[in-house]
Amino acid sequence: MSRTRSLVVAAALVAAATACDSLSGAMSSHTDTVAKAGSQELTVDRLGQLLGRSQIQLTGPQGREVARNLAGLWVNYQLLGSAAARGDSLSDPKTVDDAMWALAAQQRVSKFGNQVMAAQGAGPDTANAAQRYANGELLSARHILIPFRIDGPPQPNQPVPQAVKDSARRRIEAIRARVTPANFAQLAGENSGDPGSARQGGLLGVFPKGAMVPAFEQALVQLQPGQVSGIVETPFGYHILYRPQFAEVAPQFTGALGQRTRQVAESTYLRKLELAGNVEIKGDAPLWTKAVAASVDEHYKDTKVLATSTAGDLTAGRVARWISGVPNSPQLRAQLQQAPDSMLKMFIASLARQELLLKQADSAKVTLTPEETANMRRAFTGAIGAIWTGLGVAPAQLADSGKTEADRQRLAAARIEGYLDRLVQQRAQFVEVPAPVEVALRGKDEFRMNDAVLDKALERAAQVRASADSARSAGQPATQVPIPGAPPGAGAPGVNPALPTPAGPGAPRP
Repeated sequence: MSRTRSLVVAAALVAAATACDSLSGAMSSHTDTVAKAGSQELTVDRLGQLLGRSQIQLTGPQGREVARNLAGLWVNYQLLGSAAARGDSLSDPKTVDDAMWALAAQQRVSKFGNQVMAAQGAGPDTANAAQRYANGELLSARHILIPFRIDGPPQPNQPVPQAVKDSARRRIEAIRARVTPANFAQLAGENSGDPGSARQGGLLGVFPKGAMVPAFEQALVQLQPGQVSGIVETPFGYHILYRPQFAEVAPQFTGALGQRTRQVAESTYLRKLELAGNVEIKGDAPLWTKAVAASVDEHYKDTKVLATSTAGDLTAGRVARWISGVPNSPQLRAQLQQAPDSMLKMFIASLARQELLLKQADSAKVTLTPEETANMRRAFTGAIGAIWTGLGVAPAQLADSGKTEADRQRLAAARIEGYLDRLVQQRAQFVEVPAPVEVALRGKDEFRMNDAVLDKALERAAQVRASADSARSAGQPATQVPIPGAPPGAGAPGVNPALPTPAGPGAPRP
């Protein structure tokens, strides 16, 4: 999936928090080395040059974290280049299965959950569905919105100028004079300022009470199915509402009933499981969870116990495997490092429940089918190939110019350095390394990180940027007008090789 992002986000999305334990040998004697990956070294000057030529923030904790993440990005890319040069596709089953452990475990838990829910008969209760819809057990609406703002979301703490409200009011009144149940969807598509629902004729789907802002819901529940409201004001703007007839939303309504039934059954089952499993969260678990999230690699073999249950001890190492093995690992790590202790305890409790479910899945002999395992392995190796191609270091791309492995290693390293130069200047697509691929890379090849010299790299970056700024100022008249159409400071489009994601219960509509 390709999307625009700044280097700050791009680097943060690469799980680059790495081990900083004993830096022995060459690393301890080279205080100007930020990182090593195989035979390659990232020096303070090189990282400073990359940071200085970018537009990212260099000061404060954020600057240091971005520097660390960029160094971790360099490590991942160089390890990938080294593997390509020696013809290692990282496709042996043991490597792949170990890297994909968390995803496989979640799929097994999901399969076990489906079996449990089926055995409990947790199917949709659709008896008297039409009457339950009329009674408002779940709601549905079409709406036409004339927003107070057209340049972004509403700002609750900022009053809307009366002139803006008056203009929006005139527009909504003109539409209300024309709207009927029969033409509501057409007029919503032509006039609503809510693009997502406008494409569906204003339809917002089926949702529970409490999902919408109070003024919206209060007006909606006063309508009978098939009726159109008057003008309704919310912080978003002025609305006209239509409550669909049951026949218009019957499939969505019965589907939502089934989902709610399953969610209640799942919650009940999990509460009982946790009680029977004697889950106990250790008092220092939040502190250790943040440490694991900050440096996952450092804790893979950590035996520190964060929680206990009948499934066994939940160690820091096990938490590291869960965190690093899921597709949204980088975002999750960042969230965990900022979360309050109460949320961190809830997170550890959720992992303890996963361990209990996984033990039950083991007892029930729930496994992935050979086809599911093969699909997972293919997705992993496909992601490797996509990353190699994006970096220009696929084995076929190296073979033409590199006759020996040493030649290919030098060529791959040089191409990666050139790619990083283009990336920080927003002239290249960002190639993301999914968490399972990173796990495989860092578990197989030697690498080191030296956080102690990051501040020196940031100092060098500040010098590089100041020099560049001075050169630009000297070469431009003070009254020069900015060139129209100059590229903005947005990031480069991203390339995100897809890996399989486990199925899970749906989230409520915001």
